[in-house]
Amino acid sequence: MENPIIHHKAIVETGAVIGKKTRVWAFVHILPGAKIGSACNICDNVFIENDVVIGNRVTVKSGVQLWDGMRLEDDTFIGPNVTFTNDPFPRSKKYPEKFLNTYIRQGASIGANATLLPGIIVGKNAMVGAGAVVTHDVPPNAIVVGNPARIVNYVHTDRNLAPMEDETTKKGGVLVGLKVKNAWIYHLPFVIDMRGNLSVIEFEDILPFKPKRCFWIFDVPGKHVRGEHAHFNLEQFLICVKGSCSVVLDDGENRQEILLDQPNKGLYIPPLVWDIQYKHTKDCVLIVFASEKYDTCDYIREYEEFLKKVNRE
Repeated sequence: MENPIIHHKAIVETGAVIGKKTRVWAFVHILPGAKIGSACNICDNVFIENDVVIGNRVTVKSGVQLWDGMRLEDDTFIGPNVTFTNDPFPRSKKYPEKFLNTYIRQGASIGANATLLPGIIVGKNAMVGAGAVVTHDVPPNAIVVGNPARIVNYVHTDRNLAPMEDETTKKGGVLVGLKVKNAWIYHLPFVIDMRGNLSVIEFEDILPFKPKRCFWIFDVPGKHVRGEHAHFNLEQFLICVKGSCSVVLDDGENRQEILLDQPNKGLYIPPLVWDIQYKHTKDCVLIVFASEKYDTCDYIREYEEFLKKVNRE
């Protein structure tokens, strides 16, 4: 069994739990209630309060203070001078009954000088850019930047469509297969006319389902994200008839981003595929055809639950 390596100029108060192979560098101060896992790297000038739980293989770079309520899961990275907070209304010598918990989920990274407000959850494998000010929860796999932080991309996301050999012609249009399981793009017929252009969809010929519901999304502020869920049984077909937006599809193994920017370009989303819509232009109008009427019980709203359902974790 390998003991932790603690620099002689670090202060680790009696009662603190430090896992094996963890390295604590100079001028670190760890209070007695803290719990730190194995193989962590706690760099110079880090302060860790009592009610702090740190998982395994975590890196905390210099100049970070971890206040009561911090929870860092396995394999997280905290960059230099990241600022955490745990009290939304701080006053000198006035303390809340309980400090808010902040969760940095497994594999997430926080860039240098980022600031996180109290009670934030940074999702699994997410990445917070340097200097970002995080005011809301960050979804799993999201990349956020800016002040206030907003989603600009998703990690490990393929933005290339399938090769040409996966294309087939169907009823005057072209169907393109995707890497995400059972999803595909359909380029609908497009008729150019001096009186106005036209595109058409014949449901029974194109779609693998008979639509029972149609809705449309518009006036979405560009920084906002919609979707972020999957369905147990619902099938959907999306067409951006004006403007553009990006759709991220995730089947638990492959993640792919599709730009919907043409009124004759449709995207089929099968059940058990995680769906995110973002990067909406101001004039974006997105029409969705659905195989069933609205049923709140058909939604999977937590990404971890979705991964378990598709047997990928």
